[in-house]
Amino acid sequence: MSKVMLFLGAGAFALASAASAEPITPKVGTVTAPFEAFAQEPGSDYFLADYDAYEAYLKKLASQSDRMKLVDIGKSAEGRTMWVAIVSSPANLAKLDHYRDIARKLAKAEVKTEAEAQALANEGKAIVWIDAGMHATETVTTQSQIHVLYRMLTGTDAETMRVLNDEIILFAQDNPDGLQLVANWYMRNSEAKDREFRTIPRLYQKYIGHDNNRDSFMVQMPETEAVNRMLFRTWFPQIVFNQHQTGPAGMVVFVPPFRDPFNYNYNPIVMTELQEVGSAMHSRLVSEQKGGSGMRSAAPYSTWHNGMERSVAYFHNSIGLLTEIIGGPTPEKIPLIADTQLARSDEPLPIAPGNWHLKDSLEYQWSLNRAVMDYASRNRERLLMNVWRMGNQAIVRGSKDSWTTTPKRVDALKEAGKGAKADEGYVGYNSRAKEGMVAPSLYATVLQDPAKRDPRGYVLGPDQRDMPTTIAFLNALIKNGVDVDRATAPFTAGGKRYPAGTYVVKTAQAYRPHVIDMFEPQDHPHDPEFPGGPPKAPYDVTGYTLAYQMGIRFDRVLDDFSGSFEPVPDLLTVNPGRVIGSGKAGWIIGHEANNSFILTNRLLKAGVPVAWIETATKAGGKDLAAGAIWVPASAAAAAIMAPSIRQLGIDAYAVDRAPNATKLALKPVRVGLVDRYGGVIPAGWTRWLLEQYEFPFSVVYPQELDAGNLNAKYDVLLFADGTVPSTPGGPYPGGNRFAMPAAKSIPAEYRGWLGEVTPEKTLPAVAAFARGGGTVVTVGSANRLATLLDPQIQPALVTKKADGSLAALDKKQFYIPGALLSARVDTRQPLAYGMTPTVDIFFDESQPFTLSGTAKKVAWFEGAAPLRSGWAVGQGRLDGTVAIVDADLGKGKLFAMGPEITQRAQPYATFKLLFNGLLYGPSVTATR
Repeated sequence: MSKVMLFLGAGAFALASAASAEPITPKVGTVTAPFEAFAQEPGSDYFLADYDAYEAYLKKLASQSDRMKLVDIGKSAEGRTMWVAIVSSPANLAKLDHYRDIARKLAKAEVKTEAEAQALANEGKAIVWIDAGMHATETVTTQSQIHVLYRMLTGTDAETMRVLNDEIILFAQDNPDGLQLVANWYMRNSEAKDREFRTIPRLYQKYIGHDNNRDSFMVQMPETEAVNRMLFRTWFPQIVFNQHQTGPAGMVVFVPPFRDPFNYNYNPIVMTELQEVGSAMHSRLVSEQKGGSGMRSAAPYSTWHNGMERSVAYFHNSIGLLTEIIGGPTPEKIPLIADTQLARSDEPLPIAPGNWHLKDSLEYQWSLNRAVMDYASRNRERLLMNVWRMGNQAIVRGSKDSWTTTPKRVDALKEAGKGAKADEGYVGYNSRAKEGMVAPSLYATVLQDPAKRDPRGYVLGPDQRDMPTTIAFLNALIKNGVDVDRATAPFTAGGKRYPAGTYVVKTAQAYRPHVIDMFEPQDHPHDPEFPGGPPKAPYDVTGYTLAYQMGIRFDRVLDDFSGSFEPVPDLLTVNPGRVIGSGKAGWIIGHEANNSFILTNRLLKAGVPVAWIETATKAGGKDLAAGAIWVPASAAAAAIMAPSIRQLGIDAYAVDRAPNATKLALKPVRVGLVDRYGGVIPAGWTRWLLEQYEFPFSVVYPQELDAGNLNAKYDVLLFADGTVPSTPGGPYPGGNRFAMPAAKSIPAEYRGWLGEVTPEKTLPAVAAFARGGGTVVTVGSANRLATLLDPQIQPALVTKKADGSLAALDKKQFYIPGALLSARVDTRQPLAYGMTPTVDIFFDESQPFTLSGTAKKVAWFEGAAPLRSGWAVGQGRLDGTVAIVDADLGKGKLFAMGPEITQRAQPYATFKLLFNGLLYGPSVTATR
C-alpha cells in the first residue's frame, strides 16, 4: 500500500493514499464489510453512499450480527424511516429493557438514596449516543459511521469486548433526507472531478437546513422530536456525541472543551465531565500521532445556548460533545497557517500541510469514537452515579430556597461592595485577592437576597390569552422530558387561588436546569474581545426564554406549594373549542389565538365571507378587542366552523345579529414567499409556518420577480430575513451568500431558481406591484428593500461614511446579538390585532427605523432598558425607534418588520404581525 507521510510535530502519522486498492476496512468473519455492500467503499475518493444504501446496509448488519439491534425511531420530514443501531454485547441486548429502566431511574433520580443509586449504577450500563449526518453537507460523519459500526460488530480486541460489555451505544443518523439529497447531487456527474455538493438547489432539511441543529428546545421538526424522544424520554444517555464539520483552518478537528461563557443554569458536573471526555479524545489522537486537534480558543463554540443537540444535553445532565472535522469525498489540502504551527494548550500537536482524503478523516473519526466509548467503559459506574447525583441535586434545589448567581447579581455584589469593605484578615498571603474582595456579609444580603430566590415552580392558569399556544409551549417541555402536572382540584400557591385544570411545572425535578432556562431570562455576561474592546460574537443567540417568546402567562412561585396534582402522561392536545350561545346570525371569534388564522384560512378557502370588526365589541358577555372575527351564518360556514372550532381549541360566540360596527371584509390571498437558489433558512422556517397555519402560498424566485406582472399572480410578496442581499458595511446585517452556479452546470428544472434580488431589476418590479395594489412584507435584513421602496422608512441606528452612504453603528456603540426586547404595540392597528400592549420581540443585530410622512408605527421601543433576556450593548439607543411599520405605497401596502418576528418559528407572540399583514394588506387595498 502506498503511503503519504504527514509529519506531525515530534512524530509522524501514516495516512493511506487515495490510490490504494486495499479496502479501508478489511473483511472480518462473515459479516458483510462496507466495501462489499456499496457500489464503492464509503470513505473512497469521489464517492458518497446515499441513505437508501446506508439503510439497506443497516438492515443487513442487523440480520448478520448478534451485537446489534435496529430500532425505528420515527419518520423524517420527507417520510423516510429514521433508524438507530443499538450496539452492545449479545447478553446486554437480551436485557435492553432492563438496562433502559436503570438509565431512566438514575437520570430522573427516581431512587432517593445514595445506596439505591449506587446499586443501580453497579448493575447498569453506560448509555452513549453517537450520531452522524445532521448537517448533510458535512459528509464525513455518516460515511465514517458505516465503518465504525462494522468494526464494533466484528472486532475481538480487548478494548472492543470491554466496551461492548460495559455500555450500550446508540448509533443514529439524524437527517436521512439530507443524506439522500446531498449524495445524489454529488454523484450526478459521471466525471469524478466534477462532483460537488456546494450547489445543492435547496436546503438539506426540507424546511430549515442547518437550523435542524437549532430546534432542540422547541422541537418543531419531526427529526428533532424523534431524537429528543430517544435522548430524554426513552434512553437517557449519559453522553451525547454530535459529530460535525468543518475543522479550524490549518488544523484537522475541533474537539471539546469549549470556550466560555458557561451557562449558569446547568450542573457544573456536566462541564467537569465534559472536560474529562474532551481530554481523553485529544489524548487518544496525540498518542496515535494524529495531529491537528484544537479546543477552546481554536473555534467559537461555547456552551451557552440551549437550542443545539449537544448543548440541550447539558440542561438534562448529560455530557454533550461536538466535534468539527475537515474532509469530504473530494480530496483537499491542509493549508500552512503560521499561527497553528506553535504548540499550545489549545492546539497540543500541530499538523503539517499536505493532501487530505476522506479516509484520513475516517480514521480520526474512529479514534474519536473509540476514545468516547473507552471513557464511558472505564467510567461506567461514575457516569451513572453522577447523572443520578445531578438529578437528585436538582430535586433538592427545587425543594428549598436556592439562588442562581448571574452576571447581574455579581454586578450588584460589586456595587454593594463599594460601601462595604472586606476585613483585611481574609486576604492571607494572596495580595491579589484585595482587587475583587468585598465584605463577606454581602453574600447573604446580595447573592442570597430572599427576593431573588429561584422559583419552586411555575403555575400556568387557565386565563391564557392563547391556550393552544400554551399547550404548544407545554408540549415543547414534555418533548424535552420535563415533568408537567395538572391540578385535579383547586389549590393555593403564592397566596393566589387557582382552579382545577391549571398546569404546574415544579422545579424540584431532575431536568430543573431546562425548566429554569425556558422560564427565566438569560443573563448573558458582557463578553468583550479584551477589556474595553468590542464585544465578542456569541456562538448563536444570547436570549431565548421560550415562555417570553410564546407570550405565556405564568406565575413564579417562590415558596413551597402543593395540591392535588397529576402528572401529564404524554403530549397534550388542546381542549375542544366551544360554540357559546345559540344565535343564528353568525359567529364572533376573538383574535387572540394564533389558531384563529387556521380557521380564517379554511373559511376563505371555501369562499365563506369573513371580516374583522375594527373596534372593540362584546359577545356572550365577554369583551373582545378590536380585530374580532365575524363570520355570517351559512350552511357552508357551519360545515367548517363546527369541526374546526373543536379541533383548534378556540371558542366562537353564536350571536343573534351582526355587530353594529365598521368591519374589514377579508379576501382569499395569494402569497408569494421569496427564496433563492440553495434555500434561505428563514424563508424555510416561514414556509413551514405558513403550512402550519394553512396560508396558501407559492415560492417565488428572483427571475420571476424581475419579469414583472406580479399582480396577476400574487396579492402579497413576503421577503423573509436573508432573502435580500445586504450592502457590505451597510446598515442592514447579512450573512455570507454562496455564489450561484452556472446555469449549464445544474439540471434544467432548477435554473429558474437562480438569481438575486437586485435594486436594478427586482426593485422596479416590486415597486410596480405595490403601487398597483399589492402588499409587500419585509422582515429583518430584507428591510434594505423597504427603505429602497419607501424613503419614509429609514434605518435608525446608523452613521454616515465619508462617501455619504450609511453604515451600521460600531459594535462598541450598539450590539444586540440575538436577544429578547420589550416593545410597545398599538393594538388598535390591524397589523397588531390580537396582540398585547407590550410584547417580547426577538432582535438579532436588527435595524429599527425612523419614520416620516404618513408611515405609521405599529410597534416601537420605549425607555432606556428594553432588554428582557440575553445581552445588549447600547440598548438605550433604541428608545423612540420603530420596530414595525405600516406604510401606504401607491394603491398597495408595505409592512416593514425590523426584528425577526418569526425567528426559527419560536416567537408565537409576534406571529400575528406577519399573519395579520398577509390578510390585512390585500383586504384593505381591495377597498381602494
